[in-house]
Amino acid sequence: MRFEDPVLLYGAGREARSTRAFIRARSPDTKVFVTVDSGDANIEDAEFIAPADLALALEQRRFSTIVKSPGVSRYRPIFAMAREAGIVVTSNLNLWGETYREGRKVIAISGTKGKSTTATLVHLMLVESGVDAGLAGNVGLAPLDIADKHAVVVFELSSYQTADMAFTPDLAAITNLTPEHTDWHRTIERYYGDKLNLIDRDAPFPVGLGVGALDNPLVMAALRDTRRLIPPLAPFLRDRITTAVRRSRLRGDHNLDNALLAAQVAIRAGGDIEAVIRGIGQFHPLPHRLEEHNVGGITIVDDSISTTPEATKAALAAYEGGRLALIAGGHERHQDYAELARLLAPRGVTVLVCLPVTGDRLATLTYAAAPAIEVVEAGTLDDAIKALASRTEKFDTVILSPGAPSYGQLEAAGKPFRNFEERGDAFVRLAEAYFGN
Repeated sequence: MRFEDPVLLYGAGREARSTRAFIRARSPDTKVFVTVDSGDANIEDAEFIAPADLALALEQRRFSTIVKSPGVSRYRPIFAMAREAGIVVTSNLNLWGETYREGRKVIAISGTKGKSTTATLVHLMLVESGVDAGLAGNVGLAPLDIADKHAVVVFELSSYQTADMAFTPDLAAITNLTPEHTDWHRTIERYYGDKLNLIDRDAPFPVGLGVGALDNPLVMAALRDTRRLIPPLAPFLRDRITTAVRRSRLRGDHNLDNALLAAQVAIRAGGDIEAVIRGIGQFHPLPHRLEEHNVGGITIVDDSISTTPEATKAALAAYEGGRLALIAGGHERHQDYAELARLLAPRGVTVLVCLPVTGDRLATLTYAAAPAIEVVEAGTLDDAIKALASRTEKFDTVILSPGAPSYGQLEAAGKPFRNFEERGDAFVRLAEAYFGN
């Protein structure tokens, strides 16, 4: 990136603000523009360009580089137009690679679900081992904010980031692979390819695979050579880790799988088993990932980060054996909810509250698969909690695990959520209001 030339930031979230600070520190006089598709373009000292005006701005060569935020699909026509015009399209992550990659060990972790927990555990295990390690990506700091602060950087990466990741890690892991984000990637096949771009490379760096990735033919094809696989843990190590997980804040068998994969990666990166055990003990649930609250004698579980039916299935498995009320539904990404509907009754769901728009499909499937479950269709999250407040005799635990993104969802009439964090915070706040008396 040439710092003396103007730059366009496409997106105005956390990474865009990080990129703006990075540019300012290196070239205070560089002209910066910003474009957003919706919401506020609140980037300091940046001139706004409306999306409708971008094509003309390209023709006029008003900037030489576009730094794209992860949530903006790389498959939008404007980026192909930019590349054809000789304008560089890059990212916060790739700028980190250009600037700070050399001399550092990079551990990159991705997968459809479990990547945040696995990356956090790897980081804790390495820190407990005395390794100078930092955590960045979707958890921890934005890549450019972690800069050169650590000798080892653990990156938790979404498919948005692995899609065009330009540098190669020293060690990588894939937790699992199931369909997701088809709205961003356009097709399921492209999602798989973009996710597996992390490991589908000529460099023979070692790769750890979770239970949900080991037998996947697409993952194995991307691996190319099975000699790259990190060997499984010895039985006595698995036993120790299993015991540590059962005593920890990690809930559910899926989190045991995450801990085992994290241990493989951490030990390969220089960690020791005693530090691995301590790291598991240090783990605290990530915000909005099976985050528990007790309100009026009811267990309230905020799993708002769940954006796939697979994540919702994992949440229900973690609470199997109880009487559960599930709130699900959100932005449509054409995911398959049939198996989730069949699992609701066996997992103990007694009441299902469905939110627009995917909740409509889940409700229809549940009527057929589990007629004994009471299905309530609600327009907003406020309506959902209000409906449950009159049915408290039917459940002991309420789980918000939407299995879909928050885009377009409403807390109450006319009040949309900006992200899953706002949705989770509203869920807890509403639960306290309706169940707390």
